[in-house]
Amino acid sequence: MKEQASLLDAFRLDGRVAVVTGGARGIGYATAQLFTAAGARTVLLDVDEAAAAQAAATLGPLASSMQLDVSVEGDVNRVFGEIAAARGRIDILVNNAGMALRRPSTELSLADWQRVVDVNMTGVFLCARAAAGHMLRSGGGAIVNTASIMGVSGGGLYPNISYQATKGAVVNMTRALAVEWAGGGIRVNAVAPTWVDTDFIGSLKANPELMDRIRSVTPLGRLAQPQEVANAILFLASPAAAMVTGHVLAVDGGYLAQ
Repeated sequence: MKEQASLLDAFRLDGRVAVVTGGARGIGYATAQLFTAAGARTVLLDVDEAAAAQAAATLGPLASSMQLDVSVEGDVNRVFGEIAAARGRIDILVNNAGMALRRPSTELSLADWQRVVDVNMTGVFLCARAAAGHMLRSGGGAIVNTASIMGVSGGGLYPNISYQATKGAVVNMTRALAVEWAGGGIRVNAVAPTWVDTDFIGSLKANPELMDRIRSVTPLGRLAQPQEVANAILFLASPAAAMVTGHVLAVDGGYLAQ
């Protein structure tokens, strides 16, 4: 039993400082919950300051929160600087903040396209760049980006071009940054979830026919739960994945295997 416990220590995050964007709810909150249980001092960042504070309060003394719009460069640099100054380091970043505007491409305005790009693509870059600056000075770290099955698939159940395009960008950004920062000891990976049972797909869940179609195209026949995605994120962020970088891990019930 002692040997088994020591092997499982590879999934512990004791002493590490973790930052989770979009941490107030859904996948972000489930990840923060798991990280604190694994021993990490975890900062929940979210554009909704009150929700982030309330979420952090449920997680105990290892959790804290700050307000952040990931699309604002100056705010990103300031917040990550404050976290590093207060805690001495940043070891883990989970780039989870995201949004979707599910509209036909011919009806998607340039302004709405840009809103999604700013959060889903530029925000991921800004936060990764800010975190990496601190990680490189302290000897390395781990970054996990939230991509999507729609980043490697055309989908087709409904129009969602700005989300699909930006999540595809996250997939290749993950690979490019993994190669660029490997020499500095930073591992960069991503998860690609299927439809997850959160408020993020609230409008989809209101359509029973669409939900039946989603389940029918998923070999396991159901939505993912936030905790199931968080489990994969913990693996990629932990020492257990020390030889894994540039990888996109599908948490999709077999959707991409078809």
